[in-house]
Amino acid sequence: MENGRKVQGEVYTIISGTDRVNSHSRIVAEIYREVLFSKGIHPLFFSMENFNPLKDEEAFKKAQDELLVPATKFVFVIPEYNGSYPGVLKAMIDWTDPRKVWYYKKALLTGVSTGRAGNLRGMDHLADTLNFMRMTVHYNKLPISSVDHLLDADGHLDEVTMSVIDKQVEEFIIF
Repeated sequence: MENGRKVQGEVYTIISGTDRVNSHSRIVAEIYREVLFSKGIHPLFFSMENFNPLKDEEAFKKAQDELLVPATKFVFVIPEYNGSYPGVLKAMIDWTDPRKVWYYKKALLTGVSTGRAGNLRGMDHLADTLNFMRMTVHYNKLPISSVDHLLDADGHLDEVTMSVIDKQVEEFIIF
């Protein structure tokens, strides 16, 4: 540990949990990448844009081996789909080797929605799934509600939300 921060031996992977192109989730996941970079952490990045784990087994295996297996900590940015999280993310999780990818690792969850709940229910559903796979989910699950109003034309979040993300990430680093 360095200044109360775990740094050595940890590998972070950010997962943008939707296959939709240019989604709010992707934009917010990129913001998490920038925040981690600012703290000296160079995360791996797994965007599920145009990704179908059921169709392209080779691409999926490569993503699993290069982006998921090495991670010790995951940052999930997930949109709200029908009161939960996207089916493509569930399919990806189901097609992984849970012992190699998920067991005994840590996760940070951020929900994104254009509505007012910030995907609270979806984060709880995902947390239940991850807990079943022996993962520890950080207690500070961040719902980002009305994301379409918080992002400016250049894809930057407002100052208050950025401050909350920064605090959440700081907590996750020492988690």
